[in-house]
Amino acid sequence: MTDERFDVVIIGGAIVGSAAAYFLSVNTDFDGSVLVIERDPTYARSSTALSAASVRHQFSRPVNIRLSQFASHCIEHFHQMVEIDGQSPDLGFRDTGYLFLAGDEAAMDGLRASHGVQRTEGAAVTLLNQAELGRRFPHLEVSDLVGASIGERHEGTLDATSLLQGFRQRARHNGIAYRHDEVVGLAIQRGRVRSVQLASGAVIDCGLVVNAAGPRARLVAEMAGLALPVYPRVRSVFAFDCRELIEGPFPLTVDIGNVWVRREPPIYLGGTKPNPDPDVAIDDFDVRRSEWDDQVWPALAHRIPAFERVKVVRSWAGHYSVNVLDANAVIGPAEELPNFVFANGFSGHGLQHAPGVGRGVAELITYGRYTTIDLTELGYDRIVANRPFREEAIIA
Repeated sequence: MTDERFDVVIIGGAIVGSAAAYFLSVNTDFDGSVLVIERDPTYARSSTALSAASVRHQFSRPVNIRLSQFASHCIEHFHQMVEIDGQSPDLGFRDTGYLFLAGDEAAMDGLRASHGVQRTEGAAVTLLNQAELGRRFPHLEVSDLVGASIGERHEGTLDATSLLQGFRQRARHNGIAYRHDEVVGLAIQRGRVRSVQLASGAVIDCGLVVNAAGPRARLVAEMAGLALPVYPRVRSVFAFDCRELIEGPFPLTVDIGNVWVRREPPIYLGGTKPNPDPDVAIDDFDVRRSEWDDQVWPALAHRIPAFERVKVVRSWAGHYSVNVLDANAVIGPAEELPNFVFANGFSGHGLQHAPGVGRGVAELITYGRYTTIDLTELGYDRIVANRPFREEAIIA
């Protein structure tokens, strides 16, 4: 097979890789060639397709809030951004808000601290005391709560597959090449990635590589001789029916034990962070039914009495790519390998931060620096130095 060359090779074509490809394709200052390599063109087991698909502004770090705010901008203007001949996927965004519950003063202090950062960044977030919480959401049991934080606008749920397809289709329309194949090796010479070896036997010469491999990111980094503390962890999602009608607003609610629930009419979705939460095999997609029985349902039945009688109608499991150093994304090049760019380790908030990260990676490739949101704090240098940059508002 004849070898080829591309200026940029993106490893992984799900939401992060396709967002980077899209933003390169619409940047008039970039005139290079781009190849996206994706091992599963159906995306059926991608973290994108199997995510709970939501966006929130309630983070503790300004950079993460800004990334979420840009996601909201993209949701609002998605049709104009990705339309082809007047057609675009429907994101089905529902502005329901996120509700974080606090069971003691320490937890409430944490919400207050994040609230100050969020308000400074322009997020529409309100703190509620116990009485206010009970009046606003009468379906909740609040006797053991101190208060809560609620996102008033631009937080909610969307169709993850439509977000991916919009970016991917427009990127291809704009001339980005996609290939069904798998990266099995990287050729490194004189401190640079020179080529990408594929399972098909093809060898692709490249100017720069973007690691957007999701749960497989650590394996790709190892091909480059780089350490990346990002591991796949299983997250089970349970869809259930409730016999009792719950009237009024129903935000995505995060309980004190990290159990979450949201309404997806006519059913509900719920899940939690497993305890324990081990690394898993890359092909392990087994639903942990015991999480429902032991963790999720008991917590939900207590917090929302109407959920004492519910029935699970469907369940699935996907992977979080967890950065075990600090639960924050790793973005940007490695100093020792400057043409290898990370876009990994989102620890559960990759879908909502993919547009901003994709744009940032495109800026880095085009200009050698970030020109919109400064993502420097998320750089790989902190991994090398073992210097955590923690995000406190991680749900699961």
